Amino acid sequence: MINQAGPWALAVVCFIVFAETGLLVGFLLPGDTLLIIAGVLTNTHDIFGLNIWVVSLLIALSAFIGGEVGYLIGHKAGPAIFERKESGLFSKHNVDRTNAFFERFGGLTVILARFVPIVRTFAPVAAGVGHMPWKRYSLYNLIGALLWGFGMTMLGYVIAYVPWIRHFVVNYIDLILVGVVVLTVLVTGYHYLRERQKAKKARIARDAAASAGEA
Repeated sequence: MINQAGPWALAVVCFIVFAETGLLVGFLLPGDTLLIIAGVLTNTHDIFGLNIWVVSLLIALSAFIGGEVGYLIGHKAGPAIFERKESGLFSKHNVDRTNAFFERFGGLTVILARFVPIVRTFAPVAAGVGHMPWKRYSLYNLIGALLWGFGMTMLGYVIAYVPWIRHFVVNYIDLILVGVVVLTVLVTGYHYLRERQKAKKARIARDAAASAGEA
């Protein structure tokens, strides 16, 4: 992907980082792995033609903007995004559970969510749905974007100095990315089926209660 993008390679990486946190369809994208690989390739191949500090800051900026867009989507569209159907990932149950997590851990949720696949996609939207104060959210979003976007890219750059790690990452990038995507799909599929089953049982219970009430 990076080779095909040519001079636009960094823009592609930044868009993926943005999409994973700013667009609800980005939850299958391999953010963590991509950031580390970007750092490694900056060290070994100067793949972007830019200093590692510039690369890391641009990626962090993309993560921050993505988080802001995700919050805006949740704030403007409201819970209706998740209440369109009572099954799978987009369900009111997930909104209630995420909001409970926010209430328990507060702004720390926004920071920690950056390091958890899938969660980092839905946390900004959930913060918007829950109407977390924008200034407070943006502060936590900035901290999380720097720790994750800047930190993970820098981590990749540093570990590239270790020969065997550099060799493994450079030669098996495709397998690493495919592995991460497959694992994410499996986890997402399991979560989807489990939530769908719970929603089905809840509907059966409500129908039974309604029938009993009518009787």
